[in-house]
Amino acid sequence: MADSSLNPVVWLGVGSSFAFSGLFYHLYQEKKKELKKLKEIPIFKPDDYLLKVLNSSPHKRLQYVAVEGVVQADGEPLPSKFVPRRRGVIQKVVLEEHWKYWNYVTRTWNSKTINKNETNNSVPFSLVQPGSYISKVYVKVQNPLEASGCYMERVHSKVRRAKEGLVDMVAQGLSGEKPMALVESEQMLCVGSSLTGFGEVVLEGGQVIRLQAPQDGRS
Repeated sequence: MADSSLNPVVWLGVGSSFAFSGLFYHLYQEKKKELKKLKEIPIFKPDDYLLKVLNSSPHKRLQYVAVEGVVQADGEPLPSKFVPRRRGVIQKVVLEEHWKYWNYVTRTWNSKTINKNETNNSVPFSLVQPGSYISKVYVKVQNPLEASGCYMERVHSKVRRAKEGLVDMVAQGLSGEKPMALVESEQMLCVGSSLTGFGEVVLEGGQVIRLQAPQDGRS
């Protein structure tokens, strides 16, 4: 017969398995509900049909819809700081210094990031139909920097290793810190990229369509 002292361990393992199974099933059901809600959201394109629906809607607005289109700058787009001929409407440039410092308690080198410099730029832009360079119907995106989600492309990332000289090594030995690398990266929402925007769509002045933050609290 098996040793009865092992039974609590066995039961603990079985209980943990059931607990994890229940957790994963709950997460699966929540994700399933989220996908169902997304499928129920009406999807439009910047075309005459959207203009027609807005004209017939109360207050000429749609509370929460999705608009699929191609990114087009309303004026002069932003040039990339690192990639020639790359243009965008939103730009994020980050510079980080990676250092190591000596922990006298654990007697190990630990890493940290300092002097983080982040720059965000944007220009007004709209969503247009694919292949349409001069479109009569377009959707202007209101306050895009307030939008949630990952909608930018990493166009540049470079790591510059720190060079150590004899004087630097002496100084680092006294301070207990030493630079490791400078990391520079750039993300952009590029002109010509496909984008799906979620939010409230409003018709202003009979022709101007705006995509803006929804009033019901949704992202």
